[in-house]
Amino acid sequence: MTIYPADAPILRAAAMRAAEGEAFASGVAQDALMERAGRAVAREVRRLALGRAILVLAGPGNNGGDAFFCARLLREWGCDVAIAALPGRAEGAAARMRAGWSGPVFELADISPRPVIVDGLFGTGLSRPLEGKIADALARLTDDAFVIAIDMPSGVDADAERHFPGAARADVTVALGTLKAAHVVGPDVARMGHVLLADLDIALPDAPRTIARPVIAAPARDAHKYRRGLVTVLAGAMPGAARLAAHAALSAGAGYVVLAGDDAGHGGPDALVRRPLDDPPGLLADHRLAAVLVGPGLGRDEAATRLLDAAMACAAPLVIDGDALSLLGAAGVARVAARSAPTFLTPHSGEFDRMFGEGGGNKIDRTAQAALQARATIVHKGPDTVIASPDGTVTVSPAAPSWLSTAGTGDVLAGILAARLRPGAGQAAREAVWLHGRAAQMAGPALVADSLIDHLGQAIAECR
Repeated sequence: MTIYPADAPILRAAAMRAAEGEAFASGVAQDALMERAGRAVAREVRRLALGRAILVLAGPGNNGGDAFFCARLLREWGCDVAIAALPGRAEGAAARMRAGWSGPVFELADISPRPVIVDGLFGTGLSRPLEGKIADALARLTDDAFVIAIDMPSGVDADAERHFPGAARADVTVALGTLKAAHVVGPDVARMGHVLLADLDIALPDAPRTIARPVIAAPARDAHKYRRGLVTVLAGAMPGAARLAAHAALSAGAGYVVLAGDDAGHGGPDALVRRPLDDPPGLLADHRLAAVLVGPGLGRDEAATRLLDAAMACAAPLVIDGDALSLLGAAGVARVAARSAPTFLTPHSGEFDRMFGEGGGNKIDRTAQAALQARATIVHKGPDTVIASPDGTVTVSPAAPSWLSTAGTGDVLAGILAARLRPGAGQAAREAVWLHGRAAQMAGPALVADSLIDHLGQAIAECR
């Protein structure tokens, strides 16, 4: 499983360049910043190389300058290091770093592979595919090597909007200053390997951040079931999905869970309270409700539409998942935005596109814009889950266990989210996504959705 730093900022390439420009304007020398970057990479390379021979690949720009300074430090520290480079700039900080290397500089086509490769050819500024000869040389040199990328594997679009053929891959990527969008979302995440973050000690703007383990306090001494949260889950055509979500809500901390449906059945824990759906508006008028969940297994017939309409009209916080999202579609965005109570949408990519359109931009930008448009918190699910709130806050969970790709896990997530919407909750969506992922890690490979629920208590215990 890929490892990412927690609570780390994520910027577009242009925003990072602007932050560097402000640092230079405040008196930070470009050479000093490049040396900080090169030193941070060199430390990781020395640690990870384990005494093996190192080949540093340097490009023509600032990424290449970082690479040359990294190679110089590695040689000073006694490492066996060689460098191969593309022709560089004649002046500037990168040229000065190149001039500080006194050893031989080889051509990419002439150098032999080494066990450890440091990829410093191209960083965040690339806007087109690598040239064929460069891509071929890079593939040859990195094929069987342990690869450490400086900031970004060469040939990757840092803003995660496009995939360029011939892009490199890395076992470890050392992100400089901040994470970039491509480190956490988009078509090239699998090329990053484990992602490390090197702090360059420059001021950064407010930005989306990676998810971190939440702090979840135990219930107060005088807590009771309603204070911990009354959750109602509406069951529809496939009641098993609603039962799964309701069971998850119970296990994720809700004090009282009602499973409402004409065929709610008798599976699941005895602690679930089952009620008929003869009067949905009346059922959802309970002022003690902390959350209503509609969508898991709802169906898309007239009965489902009536249930969704009742849920949309209620005054409680509302989690909308699965079939309910498809029923809403693009026309439902305005309906969601018109609600006075908080609303939470949990779409996968197909459901998201049906509501908000396919559009351009990366997943972070699209989800943030959708949250503003719908005036709702959106949990945009997938191997990289993006959580965006209408206040502009964005959190990315970049590495969900791939074993979650099985039926029912989304229903469990929706139930966890409904449970975390207890009175006074402010971080419910982030808590739910973190607990969901952690429970999956505990459940292990070949998990089924039901098994996630059994591990939610353990996951919550880690958040104390």
